[in-house]
Amino acid sequence: MAAPNESTYDYIVCGGGTSGCVVAARLAENPEISILLIEAGQHNKDLENTHMAGGWSNNFDSETDWNFVTPPMKGVDNRQVKLSRGKFLGGCSGCNGTLCIRGAKQDYDDWGLEGWSGEEFFKYMRKAETFHPKPWHKADAESHGYSGPLHTEPHDLAPISDLILQSMESKGMPLHHDMFSTGDVAHGCGHVPRTVYKGIRTTGADFVTRKNHRNNITITTDTTVDKVIFKQQGGQTRASGVITKANDGTTKTFLARKEIIISGGAYCSPAILLRSGIGPKEELEKHSIPITVKSPGVGRNLLDHLIVFMFYETEKAGLTNDYAVYHGDNFENTYKLWKEKKTGFLSTFPFGIFAFARLDERLKNEPLWRDAPRLPGRDPMGLAPNQPNIEFFTTECYGGPKQYDQFPGNNQHAFSMIAELFAPKSRGSVTLTSADPLENPVVDCNYLDDPLDMLLLSEACRFGNEVIMKGAGTKDIVKGSWPSNLKHHTYTTREEWVPYVKEHATTCYHAAGTCAMGREDNPMAVLDEKLQVRGVTGLRVADCSVMPTLHGGHAQMPAYGIGEKCADLIKETWRQAGNVYPRI
Repeated sequence: MAAPNESTYDYIVCGGGTSGCVVAARLAENPEISILLIEAGQHNKDLENTHMAGGWSNNFDSETDWNFVTPPMKGVDNRQVKLSRGKFLGGCSGCNGTLCIRGAKQDYDDWGLEGWSGEEFFKYMRKAETFHPKPWHKADAESHGYSGPLHTEPHDLAPISDLILQSMESKGMPLHHDMFSTGDVAHGCGHVPRTVYKGIRTTGADFVTRKNHRNNITITTDTTVDKVIFKQQGGQTRASGVITKANDGTTKTFLARKEIIISGGAYCSPAILLRSGIGPKEELEKHSIPITVKSPGVGRNLLDHLIVFMFYETEKAGLTNDYAVYHGDNFENTYKLWKEKKTGFLSTFPFGIFAFARLDERLKNEPLWRDAPRLPGRDPMGLAPNQPNIEFFTTECYGGPKQYDQFPGNNQHAFSMIAELFAPKSRGSVTLTSADPLENPVVDCNYLDDPLDMLLLSEACRFGNEVIMKGAGTKDIVKGSWPSNLKHHTYTTREEWVPYVKEHATTCYHAAGTCAMGREDNPMAVLDEKLQVRGVTGLRVADCSVMPTLHGGHAQMPAYGIGEKCADLIKETWRQAGNVYPRI
C-alpha cells in the first residue's frame, strides 16, 4: 500500500464529489489496497455553509463554485444561465437542495442495460442511506436503507406547505407520503426525505471523513486532474496514471496499479476525457490533442432539468418562514440558533411539499402534442404512463438562486411554486475552451431548443399557478405575484406563460449524459454497462454523466447509487481477475 508521500496507488479517483467519495470509500473497505482521491477544490471540514443546509447559496459565486456560465441560448431569449457546481470535497452534495427524489423505476428500466434496471438501481441508492423516520411520516420502510453513511429524514412542513398540500390534493394529485422513495407513483403529491439529520447536512464527504475515514485513502485537495496517461499492455491501451495541476501551477503525475475512475461530474468528466485524447476527432484536433480513442459521444447528449419559479405574496402572517431571515434583525437570532443548537430555519433547506404530474389530458388537444410522433405506449416525450411529465415543488419563503434578490423585508411574506420539466427533448454539449485544465469547458445546455419542451414547461406553469390560485388551501391567501411588478398570478392561458418561461427558466442543477453508457452497437456510447470507457482498459467514469437518459427526479440519489454500483463493479472485476477482494 502506498504511503501518503508516494505517487503510486492501486486506484485513483479523479473528483471528490458525490459519486467519487462513495467509490473511494467502498473500495477502501479492503484494507490491503490504496486509493488516491483527487479533488480540485478545498477540503470541506471548515466550510460551514456545506454543513449548514440553509447556507447553501453562500457556496456560489466564489472559490467554492466552479462558476460555469452558458453561452447565450436562443430558447431562453439569448440569456446566459449560471451553472453553479460545488468545488470542494463532497461537491454538489454540499450545496444542493438536500432532496432524495429517486425518480421512477421505469426511468432506469428504459436504459435497457444489464444490471441497471429500476429494481437493481434502487437497491444501490438504498445502500448509501441511513433513514431516520419521524412519527408523522408514513414511510415505506422497504424503500429505505438503514446502514449507509448518508443520513436522511423527512422535512417538517411550515404552515404554507400544509396549505399547498391541500391545494394539490384538491387539484387531483392525491397524497402518497413516501412516493419519492418508492418509484411507482407518477401523479400525486408527497413528502421528500432530505440529506439532513440533527440539523446538519450529510454529504458525500462523510463517506471518507470523520468516523468513516480510513488510512488507506489519501485525499489530495486543491488539485485539478489534467488528463489520464496510457501505456500499451498486452496489445491494449491501458490507463496507467494521471497528470495533475495544483492551484500554484505545479504539475505532478500519479500512477495507478489497477484502475482510474473519473468522477468529475457531467461538465468536468467529459473535459478530462477530451484532454486525455478520448472524444470526437474534430474536437481533439481543434485543440491539438493527440487522439487516443475516437469517441464521438464524449461531451454530447448534455441533459438537464429546467425549472421555473413562480413567487406569490400573502398578507397572512405566520404561514411562511420569511420572518426568520428577512425581517428586522431576525437573521442574527436564526444563525445563533443553528450555531448553538443546530435547529431553526438554517438547519434545513426551505423547500416544502412536492408533487409529480402527468399532463396527457391537459395537452391532448394541443396540435403539437397530438400530432407528434411517439412509440407505442409512450407519449411524445418518450415516457410511459407510469413516469411523470413534470414535478412541482415549493419554497416556504422567498428565495432561490442568487438572481432572486428582491427580499420581502418590510414584514412581507412570500412563497413559491416551482415547475420542473422531465424528459427534455433538447440536448446540449460540453466542449473544451482550450487544453488548459484550469480553464472551464464550454457548457451549452441548449435549453428549450425543442418546441415540445416549451409546450410541456409552459403548461406545467399554467397548472402550477392553478394549484395556487384555485386550490382549496391557497385560493384565498394570495395577495398577488411577488415581486409585485410580475402579474403571473392572473395568467390563465398557456400562451401567456411562454414569454415568462423564456425569461425565467433556469437550471435545476441536474446535469447528466455527457459520458453516457450504452450497448456495443451504439456509436455514441462512451461507456459500456460496467462504466468502462470503450476503447481502453483500466478506466471508468462514475457520476451522473454516465446516464443515457435523465431520470424524472433529482440528481443526488442517483449520484450516490452510481458510486455504489461502480465500486461493486470494480470489486467484481478484480475478483474475476484472481485478486481476492473481500465481500463486505
